Amino acid sequence: MARRGQPQNNRARGGAPSNNNRRRGRRREDITSVLSQAVDEIGAALRKGRPTSATRTKFQAVALLLRDERVRVRANEELSDARRNDQLKRLDDLATSLAKTAVRDQALLALLGEDAVVTDEARSLEHDMMRRAGIAPPREEAPPAEEEETPAASAKQGVVPQSVISRQMANPFLAPDFSAARPTGHRPTRLDGWELLDPLLRSFERSGDGSACMTLPTGGSRKVHGGQELMPHQAGVVAAAADGHRTFLLADEPGLGKTAQALLAAEAAKAYPLLVVAPNVVKTNWVREAGLWSTRRKATAIQGDGDNVDGFADIVVVNYEVLDRHVGWLRTFGFRGMVVDEAHFIKNKSSQRSQHVLSLAERIRSFTADPLLMALTGTPLINDIEDFLAIWEFLGWIDEKKPRSELMDALTETGLTPADRGFYPAARSAVVDRGIVRRRKVDVAADIPARRIADLPVELDGPTGRSIRAAERDLARRMVARYTDAIAARGVAVDGIDHELVSRVATWEQKDAAGASNGDNVFSMMRRIGTAKATLAADYAAQLARSAGKVVFFAKHVDVMDAAEETFAKQGVRFSSIRGDQTPTVRQRNIDAFVDDPEVGVAVCSLTAAGVGINLQVASNIVLAELPWTAAEQTQAIDRCHRIGQTEPVTAWRILAAQTIDARIADLLGEKANLAAVALDGADEELGASSDAQHAALVALLTEELSSPA
Repeated sequence: MARRGQPQNNRARGGAPSNNNRRRGRRREDITSVLSQAVDEIGAALRKGRPTSATRTKFQAVALLLRDERVRVRANEELSDARRNDQLKRLDDLATSLAKTAVRDQALLALLGEDAVVTDEARSLEHDMMRRAGIAPPREEAPPAEEEETPAASAKQGVVPQSVISRQMANPFLAPDFSAARPTGHRPTRLDGWELLDPLLRSFERSGDGSACMTLPTGGSRKVHGGQELMPHQAGVVAAAADGHRTFLLADEPGLGKTAQALLAAEAAKAYPLLVVAPNVVKTNWVREAGLWSTRRKATAIQGDGDNVDGFADIVVVNYEVLDRHVGWLRTFGFRGMVVDEAHFIKNKSSQRSQHVLSLAERIRSFTADPLLMALTGTPLINDIEDFLAIWEFLGWIDEKKPRSELMDALTETGLTPADRGFYPAARSAVVDRGIVRRRKVDVAADIPARRIADLPVELDGPTGRSIRAAERDLARRMVARYTDAIAARGVAVDGIDHELVSRVATWEQKDAAGASNGDNVFSMMRRIGTAKATLAADYAAQLARSAGKVVFFAKHVDVMDAAEETFAKQGVRFSSIRGDQTPTVRQRNIDAFVDDPEVGVAVCSLTAAGVGINLQVASNIVLAELPWTAAEQTQAIDRCHRIGQTEPVTAWRILAAQTIDARIADLLGEKANLAAVALDGADEELGASSDAQHAALVALLTEELSSPA
């Protein structure tokens, strides 16, 4: 056999290619044609309406084949560079066309994600297309022995925190509660044999003017433990749980307190231990809210491998991104309630996270006779109605093929079938009565303040978070050293903390930071924190844009705005950018695009350039990705939306880096705002300068370090 580079092989690559290479060349052209035809068919199907299951299967098969073909082309050393580049360009063009197609439908977009589960149908279709192109598909592996356990299969590679093992050893006998178990036998009904899931979905489209909210109890106490008080609309859900209702699709708009309602519903239902599955950006906030509303219960959040999780907690919060690592022990924990926040995250039933969530819910139903199951989402009910199949299945209203017993009984009691004219409004009411609750800000405007600030603390994990916390510790130690040196220079012992000296040390640090071009100081730390929060803040803004309409996103630094815009672009969220380096014409054009174009969901704004002088009252939700230095700047930013012409209460969501100087500054801004309100009674003058918050944050940092035990 000739070695690579010898004449025989060169002739095979030259003008008279070998038969083997002619087959390879024809094969590559054939596979491109097969892929191109499939992409055209998918596009044509989507232009006719919503994608069917067959369209989704073909879409995933084409995506898989495109990826596999790119790998084969890159690895083929017999191709010339020009030929390889040409083939890769063709594949890239097809991939771009496929991605543009996916943007039209979120379910298709989810199939491109790394966590998307490849269906057997998609894999089989991929292999059929390979055979059409003359490519032998890889040898298929045998399916797992227990297919019903597939969602938990990855748990074999998961983790079990040590504190969870300790809990299991302390209480190894978690007895199922079958004391009030419902009968599982099927009673024949006149609806047997009818296809019901599609008519149920269609009932929400055909009866769009019907109620989207179950009847809730009125009255009752709004006082809760810890001194908190519920708003009237919140109290209804809690009262329903106290009356025995156990499944809710809580679809209130953002800002109406879904977290508090879920926590207090769990308390009313005694649904402990309670599992909460939530996006990463709100995970820490769930623990914080539990401290406010569930004061008698311990809450813990799972970070990474769960090394710090409290296995004896009553409320366990896990984010979707790490659920696969922990689903094994979560299945055996003995939960009696489960809340899925931003429940539209599970709409793609083929994704791994959706299958994990559904598997956990089914496990809880088999363990507990009457568990509390709540799906929280601000996404409007009439969006892509098929998305709600996964949510209804999580709640136990349906299974994969038909309504479950309670919903089937309610449908049977109507005396109607899908062939009857009155079936659709009656069916809609039957589903809504299972527990759909939907209120808008405008509906409950009397319950909530016209303008409010809601803090969302986030954990900065990984190397970036550790680096920021280390820099903050170094800053504190540096100030302690300056304080200690100043005390030593006096030659006189000090009893306690010299707060006047603390203030002077903070001033010295400010002056040094103002003149420094690098190094860790209060300015550089805030910028690093802002950059670290950028993607999380943008993720939350994207969720708001999808569920509640237009959102204004504020940041101080250009790199934070850049990172946010990159995130919006990846998620298919259209945005408008308002920055200080724009000409007046460009600036106004971008403002008009946000205000007038319904497809533009987010305005990405500079705090300094867009904090004054513009009207963005088309939005009632604001995301503050970075904090301003003064309460006045914060108020001015919020007033871009809270102004004449605004018809809804305005909520400003502050994304705060927990356990950092970011959270301290947020508290200080609140104190400054309250002081200004008392002192000025609504006057326009600013109380204090931007350096006040910096100085106060440094004073707090140094005082805390001096007060801590050595």
